[in-house]
Amino acid sequence: MRISRLTDWLESHWINPAYSGGLLAGMGIFFFLAATNSMSGWLYVMSGVVLALLAIAAILSRRTLSRLSITRRPIQPVSVGENLTIELFIQNPTRKRKTLIQATDFIPSVFGKPVEKVVELIHPTTPYYWVYQHRAEQRGIYRWHEVQLRTAAPLGLFWYRKTFRADAIAVIYPQVLPLSRCPLIDQIGQEMSLQMQSQRAQNSTQGITRSLRPYRWGDPMRMIHWRSSARYGELRVRELEILTSGQEIVIALDSAATWDREAFEQAVTTAASLYFYGERQTLSIRVWTAESGAIRGRQLVLETLAEVQPHQEVTSDRLPEGTIVWLTQNSSSLNTLPSGSRWVLWGQGQTTANLGIRVEQERSLQAQLQDSV
Repeated sequence: MRISRLTDWLESHWINPAYSGGLLAGMGIFFFLAATNSMSGWLYVMSGVVLALLAIAAILSRRTLSRLSITRRPIQPVSVGENLTIELFIQNPTRKRKTLIQATDFIPSVFGKPVEKVVELIHPTTPYYWVYQHRAEQRGIYRWHEVQLRTAAPLGLFWYRKTFRADAIAVIYPQVLPLSRCPLIDQIGQEMSLQMQSQRAQNSTQGITRSLRPYRWGDPMRMIHWRSSARYGELRVRELEILTSGQEIVIALDSAATWDREAFEQAVTTAASLYFYGERQTLSIRVWTAESGAIRGRQLVLETLAEVQPHQEVTSDRLPEGTIVWLTQNSSSLNTLPSGSRWVLWGQGQTTANLGIRVEQERSLQAQLQDSV
């Protein structure tokens, strides 16, 4: 262990002899001692040549990495199951070529071992482009900062290593399942539609016009704003303020509770999938976690779900108003939900609450989310 620490320190702060370098240094010392004993001039010459060669090799090894710089391109976010593309540029502003360099990118341990690359040649003033891909197996936001260059060029007698700072941020979004149908969300949308039609029938001539929107199939003719329709050349429908209050779906992830790791990852995938399905159905929908509160917007939702973990600190005690879809492993929490809420439950706990899905480990999550409630 002490020898390993010594060699690491020598390699990063000064130079570390390779096996051939140590052997040649031993021969040089042997020639010098033999010359001292025998007073032979040719042995002095041999020892001098060997020591001069070692000095040149040590200087050239350090000079190989001098003035090099490394820059990294921003890493584009990907989803679980896709490939991260990492791109680095090694720049050589000198007038001499740099050869035989070992580059190591110290990626997070969750990705696996550090990635290594042998760079045979870096031309003067022309950056060397190093690109590699790594499969994203686990969601999260990952950061790393170091790239090391190591060389024994040109003679292979001494190793020298230099560490460069090249900050990297890799965002891996949770997987979004391609749901063709989702009765859990569809039923909520149908109930909202019926409620809105009832309100339209009762308030067709009342309420404050909040905005105008293009006509959709099924809108009542009495809600058409004819003057605006004539101006825009297409049918425009009035939206009354009274029709939009409380019409919202909240996908709530019980992130403050204790979870089984695999179940929690499925819950995060479910939250992302339900949110994007609801968006495709043009529903007003948000995602809630214990730390972030209620949020909306594709990028914000994906980044929040990429970073969310169990046992989060609760910063938002109350769930927002709207129809709650509660994702949990705690069956007792279902009895505290507002009336009309839905749920997705992982685990074997008993519950008397209706309108939900109990996830089974034997079946695919995508198939269960497309089952009837």
